[in-house]
Amino acid sequence: MPVKNRFAELQPEITAWRRHLHENPELLFDTPKTSAFIEQKLKEIGVDEVVSGIGRTGVVAVIKGKTDTSGKVIGLRADFDALPILEATGLDYASKTPGVMHACGHDGHTAMLLGAAKYLAETRNFDGTAVLIFQPAEEGGGGGKEMVDDGMMDRWNIQEVYGMHNWPGEDVGTFAIRPGAFFAATDQFEIEVEGKGGHAAKPNATIDTTVVASHIVIALQSIVSRNVDPVEQAVVSVTSFETESKAFNVIPQHVRLKGTVRTLKDEIRDLAEVRLKALAENTAAAYGATAKVNYMRGYPAMVNAPAQTEFAAEVAAKVAGECKDAPLVMGGEDFAYMLESRPGAYILVGNGDTAMVHHPQYNFNDEAIPAGCSWWAEIVETRMPAN
Repeated sequence: MPVKNRFAELQPEITAWRRHLHENPELLFDTPKTSAFIEQKLKEIGVDEVVSGIGRTGVVAVIKGKTDTSGKVIGLRADFDALPILEATGLDYASKTPGVMHACGHDGHTAMLLGAAKYLAETRNFDGTAVLIFQPAEEGGGGGKEMVDDGMMDRWNIQEVYGMHNWPGEDVGTFAIRPGAFFAATDQFEIEVEGKGGHAAKPNATIDTTVVASHIVIALQSIVSRNVDPVEQAVVSVTSFETESKAFNVIPQHVRLKGTVRTLKDEIRDLAEVRLKALAENTAAAYGATAKVNYMRGYPAMVNAPAQTEFAAEVAAKVAGECKDAPLVMGGEDFAYMLESRPGAYILVGNGDTAMVHHPQYNFNDEAIPAGCSWWAEIVETRMPAN
């Protein structure tokens, strides 16, 4: 089954929805316009049920097949929040909100799922129930967890759940996936180093926090190079080094470090946390300073279930002719919470030769719409075939 002809017909309408969302980006859970737009379109489409306010500002839609002898319920999820980035695309439909833009393609994900909703509501050529999940706050807010914690999976008896993300650099409309750990756990840390401030011309009378913090930065790199098994994956990055003094002749009393840790396995995640705290505290102590570590666990690793991954790849191959093996991704994705709650799979769809996501010149490629919509619709029709 190639790309469905109906989506070629619907592409201009779906593209218009996508560009409207692009023009009107909103952050995290503060999404009143986006949530209302999604709810309005779903009602116009004629789905069987629309419920807003799941996971604070999420929207859930239910579409019933012509029959329901199987009792199967499949969940399809798209995220819809934007990023705090100043857009630099120059598009005529660029963001109208300075400093906020859809730099990750969530506008495209949402538009494609709305397109799939329109097709499924028109045809209902399946035996079971499709539950469409429109999620806020993927970009750091944990909206996926909020929706799961709201009882979404049990309320609609969702048995499997599937998600999709566009991927720049891959040919438009192609697909890639992998079973098992796919996206990394995303933890953050803050380290406050305290020494003894003083005059820069008399460092012997101080405990120089700048020197201490610099040694901590270097020491933390040994976690990956000397503590983690070389065949495993981990990233430790210090991304902020801030002294409380900006003067040329002052050794500061405090230095604050910030950074992130990315891992794919729970045991490596635990190891990284333990070693980070030990290295920071003991390195500081060696110089007569102290280090207070605040380690904050973020999204867990996103793990695709083997059987559902194989099925998702088969559907993608029907749509695009093939489905490639995707690489490991050390970025985070809060669809992980839904996959912890139910078996399912997450797939990548090619966005063509565009800027990478989270870049001010990124833009979702509307030519990917028919393929993405077809994959979602085919997931439903193939997993719950009509009698």
